Amino acid sequence: MEALHVHIPVGEASVSGLILRPRNARALFLFAHGAGTNMVHKSMESNAEGLAARGIATLRYQFLYAENGSRRPDRPALAHAVVRAAAAQTALLAPDLPLFAGGRSFGGRMTSQTQAETPLPGVRGLAFLGFPLHPAGKPATDRATHLARIQLPLLFISGSRDTLASLDLLKPVVTDLHGRATLRVIDYADHSFKVSAKSGRTDCEAEAEALDALAGWIGLNLG
Repeated sequence: MEALHVHIPVGEASVSGLILRPRNARALFLFAHGAGTNMVHKSMESNAEGLAARGIATLRYQFLYAENGSRRPDRPALAHAVVRAAAAQTALLAPDLPLFAGGRSFGGRMTSQTQAETPLPGVRGLAFLGFPLHPAGKPATDRATHLARIQLPLLFISGSRDTLASLDLLKPVVTDLHGRATLRVIDYADHSFKVSAKSGRTDCEAEAEALDALAGWIGLNLG
């Protein structure tokens, strides 16, 4: 199965996207990339293919800085505009599929900020593959403040060794969202869901666990 290239208008500019839709798709995940990658990074491709195998279509898309070949992430207002444009394009490309949104690290956080600012039409829930709660070595919860304004189901998939989301801080954040949020911890995994060799696990096993959790959560929220 090959992903189809699409163009997503963002004001006077545009960004690229890749839609991967299996024949048995039961929902679509609007999938934003992390700050240090782009939509064609091997982890994004592997995640999209894994979700397709689980009956979940994806639309991956570029942020403007990635589209332009820059390594410096866009300021939030620009990132929010891209998230909103991608959601609008998804409604045109797959109007028959229930829509969920989120992404890896920076992409997930930009999606949640966008939703908190003004709800994205048609989105049923947000899922985060490694929510960047704080910078490495600087534990804090300021980045989670906006989550209280989101009235949707939320899924946090986080590695137990994630240096950008201390579990001592992330667990109370999830609890404070009063039942709207679910936390799935991937044992021995870091922020990128890589595991140490001495853990007895493989990166593929950690990825499969994360994708099983995401696909299962989407299934539970289709009703």
